[in-house]
Order: sequence, then C-alpha cells, then structure tokens
Amino acid sequence: MEFINPFVKAAYDVLQQEIKAQIEKGALSIEESSFTTQEEVTVLIGVTGQLQGVAIYSLSERTAKNIVSEMLNERIPIFDSMVESAIAEMGNVISGLAAAGLEANGYLCNIAPPTVVIGRGVIISTVNIKKLVIPLNTQFGSVRISVALKEVIK
Repeated sequence: MEFINPFVKAAYDVLQQEIKAQIEKGALSIEESSFTTQEEVTVLIGVTGQLQGVAIYSLSERTAKNIVSEMLNERIPIFDSMVESAIAEMGNVISGLAAAGLEANGYLCNIAPPTVVIGRGVIISTVNIKKLVIPLNTQFGSVRISVALKEVIK
C-alpha cells in the first residue's frame, strides 16, 4: 500500500487541478505479473533506484480525448499524436509527483520517460512483480493505475 498511495494521491491532485475531475476510487486489487490490456491507451513509466518496476496508467481512447478536451477547453474529436503526447505527459507528471512522495517516505527513486502503448489486448508483463491496481472513476471516464514496484536491497 505504501507504494501505490503516492501514485493515487498524485493522480487525484493532477486530475483535480487540471480538469476539475470528480474522482471516485474503485476497489484496490492485486494482479499477477502478466496481464492483457483491456483499454486502448496504456502509459508505462519505469521506476529505478531504491524501488524498481513500473507505473501503468490505462484508459480508453474516449477517456483520453475527454481528458485532453477538458484540459484544452475545446472538443477533441480524434485520438491523434497531440492526445497521445498529452496523456503521456499526464502520466509523467503523476509519476514525478509520486516519486517525490516515495522519496518523502524514504525511497529514493527516479522515473523514466513515458512509453505509450496503443491497442487493446496487448500482453504486458511486470516480470514476477505483482501489481497493485486501483481504478479512478471520473465524469470523463476511468483511469486505471497499476503499480508494480519492488524494493531493491543493497
């Protein structure tokens, strides 16, 4: 729980600040290391340092367009490179804030640049690290946060 809470808090802060989202937290679950994406847009952010693994943000194309439309205050009808870039940056900002929260809890870590995977049904493996998963439901759609981190013992 101490690993996912900074990500949830950061996501709340970013979504509320950027798009005035009304957020309802779904049920926390634990999933195996390999899974098949159910959503069309997945942002992967690697984590290194005292914690290693990945933060994964999954959402539908519709949710991505809704979020970016609200951020820009204009209707975005198609999922294009601008929407992809904005959603990648949103994941980057959330992960950066979460890394600062982890550091405040005594875990020094860095984040890698975001990778965006487009398409439903992609198999992603976190290589034997179980994921803590929590969906955040908003009026713009659902964003599913998955965090697969392990502490590196030196």
